[in-house]
Amino acid sequence: MSSSPRTGRSSTTSVVVAALVLVVIAALAVVSGAGQAFATSLFPPVAVTEQGARVRDLYTIVFGIAVVIFFLVEGLILWTVLRYRRSPGDDALPPQTHGNNVAELAWTIIPTIIVAFLFVISWQTLNQVDSVSASPQTKIRAVAGQFQWQFDYLADDGKTVKYTQNLASGEGGGLYVPAGRDIQLSLTSKDVIHAFYVPQFLFKRDVVPGRVNVFDFKVDAADAGQTFRGQCAELCGTGHRIMLFEVHALSPSDFDAWLADAIAKANATPAPAPSAAPGASGQPAPSGGQTTGPTLQVSAANVAFEQSSLEAPADTPFSIEFENKDAGVPHNVAIHRDSATGQEVFKGDIFNGPDKRTYSVPALPAGSYAFVCTVHPTMSGTLTVK
Repeated sequence: MSSSPRTGRSSTTSVVVAALVLVVIAALAVVSGAGQAFATSLFPPVAVTEQGARVRDLYTIVFGIAVVIFFLVEGLILWTVLRYRRSPGDDALPPQTHGNNVAELAWTIIPTIIVAFLFVISWQTLNQVDSVSASPQTKIRAVAGQFQWQFDYLADDGKTVKYTQNLASGEGGGLYVPAGRDIQLSLTSKDVIHAFYVPQFLFKRDVVPGRVNVFDFKVDAADAGQTFRGQCAELCGTGHRIMLFEVHALSPSDFDAWLADAIAKANATPAPAPSAAPGASGQPAPSGGQTTGPTLQVSAANVAFEQSSLEAPADTPFSIEFENKDAGVPHNVAIHRDSATGQEVFKGDIFNGPDKRTYSVPALPAGSYAFVCTVHPTMSGTLTVK
């Protein structure tokens, strides 16, 4: 007795066609309108360096291959499920295939070729990104420590420090670089493992104690005037969250002018007075060399002030005896009007611990103030002047 012929083939074909149409519509949505935002979220940030652009190009190639394979595999699964689904009253098995040599060769050779291709282009990109110039135009050293960044601008010998930037972010702070020039950045750590990471560089490099890691980068000239956010990307302790920094891209002429001005200001700053001596902040002391107000005690440890509030007399100069207990970490005491983000009315010298300085603060009118560490703005307390 012969089996009844299969039914529903026309309906199956219609379903397959409809499914393919839906796939095409979804693909079009990805590249237009709201779908474009979704597609953008699948990619890393737009690179602002030559090296980052190569990394993004590699990602695009890998992503493209992955998308093709995804739609091919999912499409074949969908087609198989719909084309060979069981129809009502159809109990016969379709022809069974065993040991197809062509299929075996195809799914062995094609993945091998893809993997070999990805290996070659990844190796080429790695060599390009990790290449280090023998004569870079600008040499900078980034020194990481719990929990701040310090940037040393070096002479051509790569050793002599021309200028040290102690502020990693905020007004006047950050890593300043010339766009369009080859920059060589060396990384060192004072204590534990940190990591230098700028998302728009598409690059992260560990900062390991006892080891100097070096890499080159060039910010696109078109990005001069832009500021990029960076951070430590390696959990380095309780203050890891505050290890942020900014990268300011300047035109070559603006960078040269900025560096020359920074060096001139650093050289013009008088040497700090001996520990616990009035006038260490560079502020003029009252007549007779003595302040007429009290001396306030302030100390810092573990990247935090140990005092949360202070009081000082109004309209009377006073002193702040500041002890920095954090070894190798720069701190200072600055006074801001109203709040930690208000107008700065006094700024003491920044210095590394462990050490002590006495700041001479000029008379302040009555009101509420905040005392803040310029290097670590999260360090703050309240100062009441009355």
